[in-house]
Amino acid sequence: MGRPVTREIKLKDGFYIEVRNKGALKGTKIRRDSYPEIQTAIRQYQNAYSVNYLGEFKDGKKK
Repeated sequence: MGRPVTREIKLKDGFYIEVRNKGALKGTKIRRDSYPEIQTAIRQYQNAYSVNYLGEFKDGKKK
């Protein structure tokens, strides 16, 4: 194990969802370029996973 990250992580521009196993504490962030693409991804993952919509990020910050 190494040292923990000290600086803030900047996300790329786009729309994000967090996908995790039901009951899990940590998940995986998934990015798509457009809102219709993220809606398709939500429908794709919602049957098997717990999906949380994080929103649109621009310049590393939530818009």
